[in-house]
Amino acid sequence: MEKTPEPFIANSTDVSASTTARPRVLSAMSGGVDSSVATLLLMRQGFDVAGITMKLFDAEVIGPDAQSTCCSLDDVEDAKAVCRRLEVPHYTLNFKERFAECVVDPFCESYAHGETPNPCIECNRHLKFAGLQQRRRELGADYVATGHYVQRAFDDETGTWQLLRAADRDKDQSYVLYHLTQDDLAHMLFPLGGLHKGEVRELAAENGFVNAEKPESQDICFVPDGNYAAFIERRRGTDGSRAANDPFAPGDIVDETGRVRGRHNGLIHYTIGQRKGIGVANPVPLYVVAKNVAENQLMVAPHEGLMTSEVPLRDVNIISGDYTPRTVEVAVKLSYRQEPVPAEFEILPHRRAVIRLASPQVRPAPGQAAVAYVGETVLGGGTVDNLLE
Repeated sequence: MEKTPEPFIANSTDVSASTTARPRVLSAMSGGVDSSVATLLLMRQGFDVAGITMKLFDAEVIGPDAQSTCCSLDDVEDAKAVCRRLEVPHYTLNFKERFAECVVDPFCESYAHGETPNPCIECNRHLKFAGLQQRRRELGADYVATGHYVQRAFDDETGTWQLLRAADRDKDQSYVLYHLTQDDLAHMLFPLGGLHKGEVRELAAENGFVNAEKPESQDICFVPDGNYAAFIERRRGTDGSRAANDPFAPGDIVDETGRVRGRHNGLIHYTIGQRKGIGVANPVPLYVVAKNVAENQLMVAPHEGLMTSEVPLRDVNIISGDYTPRTVEVAVKLSYRQEPVPAEFEILPHRRAVIRLASPQVRPAPGQAAVAYVGETVLGGGTVDNLLE
């Protein structure tokens, strides 16, 4: 059963009360320049627009002395200022409980089980899309819009919506939106998909937006200092004891021959591909290649031990909705910044898949996303499974 949504905060009128015949759009506004310009473009295109900003967390989550680089009260005020300038209504939604349940707590549990999750993907999936689409339906609006750099198109031949890469390759965000469904895309607008970042900032400056030169956030919003381990320990709590399978418990560092090379200070402090800070002397550099959570072992090897030709996936989403088992020639991204590389994408039952790379690549960490493309179109993607299982 779908959870009852949280109430509006500080709304003066109900967005659903519009009497115009124009299509109504909820424009998701983070307070940044991208979502602000997206709202401007929607107005210029003749939509009936309302700005929507999600309140996701407060000092109780990030700590009383921390300063988040996004999702702050200043960001909400920036969004409101843009809406005042555009003379469109603005609403703040309380999604704090949903954010904790769908993003923060799963992030902590995934790290505790030896993975390296991407919370921005889960935030997009559960809040910016599922959460806002739920609110759109409740309010009788036609679309949700975001400032993501992606494009959508309808394929008349297959009768399906497609998610396409953005015109600005340096800003393309299709990697983090592989989870979108046909229903999502049918009710989504991406006004920035055909623009470049420089054009977006120019539009913001021309229209006097307060955030025209605002820098982009680079950190996970709820861990602004980047110390994931400290955040997780504070969030999960501890009585000071360390069970053998505790992610903070020390254990053995083991090389590719099975030889114990030293001691680690808790698996949670390491990630796949890490070279510095391992604390093991060796004639050639050693890298973290895996975490054996069951044995509390950190697995290390020279760089060639990082390479793989096969990547298993779970929780796979195929954007067309066609999960027929088959193998598709694709290009895949194993990380956000990677250029797509040739591969085969075998779709398996139970929302699983296997990527077979045309040439070995540095293995992605379990918990990260891998995304498959056919030309400019996103086929789908999934979560990298544990290679030790």
